[in-house]
Amino acid sequence: MSFFTMVNTVSEQMHVDTDIITLTRFILQEQQSRAPKATGELSLLLNSLQFAFKFIAHNIRRAELVNLIGISGSANSTGDVQKKLDVIGDEIFINAMKSSNNVKVLVSEEQEDLIVFEGGGRYAVCTDPIDGSSNIDAGVSVGTIFGVYRLKDDSQGSIKDVLRPGTEMVAAGYTMYGASAHLMLTTGNGVNGFTLDTQLGEFILTSPNLTIPKSRAIYSVNEGNSYYWPEYVKKYLEDLKKPQENGKPYSARYIGSMVADIHRTLLYGGIFAYPADSKSKNGKLRVLYECFPMAMLMEQAGGSAVNDRGERILEIEPKGIHDKSGIWLGSEKEIERFLSYMKN
Repeated sequence: MSFFTMVNTVSEQMHVDTDIITLTRFILQEQQSRAPKATGELSLLLNSLQFAFKFIAHNIRRAELVNLIGISGSANSTGDVQKKLDVIGDEIFINAMKSSNNVKVLVSEEQEDLIVFEGGGRYAVCTDPIDGSSNIDAGVSVGTIFGVYRLKDDSQGSIKDVLRPGTEMVAAGYTMYGASAHLMLTTGNGVNGFTLDTQLGEFILTSPNLTIPKSRAIYSVNEGNSYYWPEYVKKYLEDLKKPQENGKPYSARYIGSMVADIHRTLLYGGIFAYPADSKSKNGKLRVLYECFPMAMLMEQAGGSAVNDRGERILEIEPKGIHDKSGIWLGSEKEIERFLSYMKN
């Protein structure tokens, strides 16, 4: 083998893609192509969000080593016992949104009331800083969920800025912290997925224009609550467990961390549900910072999201910042099948 042949062979084996699309580059390109006359405020906000995600990911990776796992000794606004990481994640998010100078109103699961920042910010952000933290001691993937509204022109920052239908959100998504940190983002033009390269310190576009399969024989629900379900929900799940046309029943996949369950559902298809029941009559998941962002992602990926009455999740008008709802979301055909049981 000649020297030049050997060099070319090594070069081919060590090929490195040097034209990668980072989240920052993606955001700027989207603004230039879709809204060239925009002020750039949303782009700056999205960059502030990615800093918060990186900071939270950093703390989660080292949590066990620096004693960040465990109970903090307090409870959040909805009565859930707070983990130490919940408190830190909330502080990270508050400071990142405050310093961005583009956020006027912040709603967090960890805060009883909304936070109004000084300055001329034109956006409201709703977030669950660390969703699924009850599982973090066991090493289960957790995540940050967020939704973004643009304030009305005459708003000075109030609860009215967030008590709006999810159809008015301008951006939504989540970051899942697992073996890697995965960010799923929509600004109303489809869903794009990014993976954090910890060596570069950048989110890299890895799943452009992500779409959910139209149907998939997978269901994800906490069947430990089945005693409290209404009869039509019980009937629907019972039928999924029977052999289907292909002779096989649906596969059950439930992690117990909403972000992780939704992430799998987005990638593989199927249906995720957390229905209201006789024990939790209004459901368990919060509308503003859990249901709305996930519903927007699902719809933008070609899926559907409804409540227990079959109503479109994004058209709900919340009355309080911590309102709850039952939710069913996932592949279009799977949601249609669920809705057919409501008519029987």
